[in-house]
Amino acid sequence: MPDLLLELFSEEIPARMQAKAADDLRRMVTDKLVAEGLVYEGAKAFATPRRLALTVHGIPARQPDLKTERRGPKIGAPDAAVQGFLKATGLKSLDEAKIQRDPKGDFYIGLIEKPGRDAIDVLAEILPVIIRTFPWPKSMRWGARSGKPGSLNWVRPLHAITATFGLETEEPDVVKFEVDGIQSGQTTYGHRFLAPAPIQVRRFEDYEAKLLNAKVVLDPERRKDAILTDAKQLAFAQGFELVEDQNLLHEVAGLVEWPVVLMGSFEPEFLATPAEVIRATIRNNQKCFVVRDPKTGKLASKFILVANIEATDGGATIIAGNERVIRARLSDAKFFYETDLKTKLEERLPKFEQIVFHEKLGTQAARIKRIERLTAEIAPLVGADVAKATRAAHLAKADLLTEVVGEFPEVQGLMGKYYALAQGEDASVAAACEEHYKPQGPTDRVPTHPVSVAVALADKLDTLVGFWAIDEKPTGSKDPYALRRAALGVIRLIAENALRLSLMKVAASALVGLSVKPADASKLPSDLLAFFADRLKVQLREQGARHDLVDAVFALGGQDDLLMIVRRVEALGKFLESDDGKNLLAGTKRASNILSIEEKKDKRTFDGAPDAALYSLDEEKALAKAIDEVKAEAGAAVAEEDFAAAMRAMAKLRPPVDAFFDKVRVNDDDAKVRENRLKLLNEIRSATRAVADFSKIQD
Repeated sequence: MPDLLLELFSEEIPARMQAKAADDLRRMVTDKLVAEGLVYEGAKAFATPRRLALTVHGIPARQPDLKTERRGPKIGAPDAAVQGFLKATGLKSLDEAKIQRDPKGDFYIGLIEKPGRDAIDVLAEILPVIIRTFPWPKSMRWGARSGKPGSLNWVRPLHAITATFGLETEEPDVVKFEVDGIQSGQTTYGHRFLAPAPIQVRRFEDYEAKLLNAKVVLDPERRKDAILTDAKQLAFAQGFELVEDQNLLHEVAGLVEWPVVLMGSFEPEFLATPAEVIRATIRNNQKCFVVRDPKTGKLASKFILVANIEATDGGATIIAGNERVIRARLSDAKFFYETDLKTKLEERLPKFEQIVFHEKLGTQAARIKRIERLTAEIAPLVGADVAKATRAAHLAKADLLTEVVGEFPEVQGLMGKYYALAQGEDASVAAACEEHYKPQGPTDRVPTHPVSVAVALADKLDTLVGFWAIDEKPTGSKDPYALRRAALGVIRLIAENALRLSLMKVAASALVGLSVKPADASKLPSDLLAFFADRLKVQLREQGARHDLVDAVFALGGQDDLLMIVRRVEALGKFLESDDGKNLLAGTKRASNILSIEEKKDKRTFDGAPDAALYSLDEEKALAKAIDEVKAEAGAAVAEEDFAAAMRAMAKLRPPVDAFFDKVRVNDDDAKVRENRLKLLNEIRSATRAVADFSKIQD
């Protein structure tokens, strides 16, 4: 079957937009093909700085013919209705219609046949529409036509469109269409400087090979691999190792079509500046990689750049230009760093009185005081030194006012650590200045030192309680204050450090420190706890665990110790993987379903202890005895926080529950016996609630 080749050749596309644009092009074209009945075999899109390209193979040469039936008027209907039916169906007379018998009468049925069109004609129709409606986040108009209504918007000026369609064994045809004066054809262009001449292409294999000969590596993954391999080899040859940076690699691969890796250097005196600042300076300003000395693990006074040209001088001029810019930038960074060191962190804090954190939550200074107070309360709970934790909370935000962080916001916290150490603060205080922001995502490192943990928890809980108090909660996909991330951070801090903490008590304490109070302050901690439950479910789902078990545990009420909740969920999950767990769950749900039906019918509940005198069958007696034993054993195990033992106790219920449902008729003719047996079923439900609400667990 025929293949499609499409290329949109333009001025340089911003690197950050390329991957999504390629995916959008593939999605939009293939969705339209399928909608037109042209089901393809495969598709792949590519992006370079100057082009978007797409190949779709295995497209049918022609749309399938469509046959549809259209129901018309009843036999004997007015002539106007008949004529409208004939016109709509294209029939010449009613003789060409079928008659369908129906209880409401006999109706005319018209068979409409729509012959399929050639795929190339369909493509010529849909491709211009896709180009004109392409979802660039930012676009522009250009040239003389830009002032005309309906002129093309594109990310950068579009120069050429290549569109061919045909069988691999034949010369393909051009998919003929025009967009804003640009006529589709078979002409593309190679590298801007190394091979700028026009190139005639036929199909994708021919296109990719000719571009490679014209110094254009079409596949971004291939460009990334080439950059990474060459950079590692160049660094190794000089006795260094590359400091890898996947985000930078992705960006640089979007800046070049023919990557050429070169190495430059800077003065060793700049290495007195923190390594992270050097890396941020070189990365942000020149999109270059840094290298380190494998013997010391420290940065070397070298950098690796990626050029887009094979220079006649071996790259000497390019290297010199980058060295000149990097030298100037590093000089600025060194000046900022040395200037910052002259002012102690504490001396910067008064400026926070003039900086608003949020209009409803006051200044940054007020927030720092809240975090200090909350840290002092949390510190004993996590085994932290109260004085050191409070000191860390006092200084943790101060580096936000430094010159280096103002220039490179990504090093906030980290610079606080450097400045704290430089002014003689305790190492744990300095570490907390850096780590109190962590973890900032599911893969970020979790602090383990008690001082860092105390400040990190206080920082995140103050944020959560504050925005809950002013009713600025996340809605749908919107979370402008990153509250979901903060809650996940709290969960990870507690779980991975095995901390015992009452979230509701800490939230209530955080609320006391706020100047603004919610309309119903008593509800805030429980509302926030429900939010934590949702975040915990998301985390478990991402880990492949059963998130419904979180609901089963939270449904018991009074559960705000996240560590115990996680451990109970883990034990419950393992139990439900066993045969005993699966069967007990089925039995418990059966009991709950029967009770729900009977409670609704009788308009009452069946609480209270069953009457042992009314047990007439051995299975009733055995179940009642097992429930009493399991309640005591499981309750004791839960009290000892041995949830595995509680689950083993629950397993003892399985045989008597199975036997009860096998031999006992719950709805006995004797009303008293029936009520007693329903109470016994309620005891099953009550016994399992020692560990979880089984009704919340999905089958």
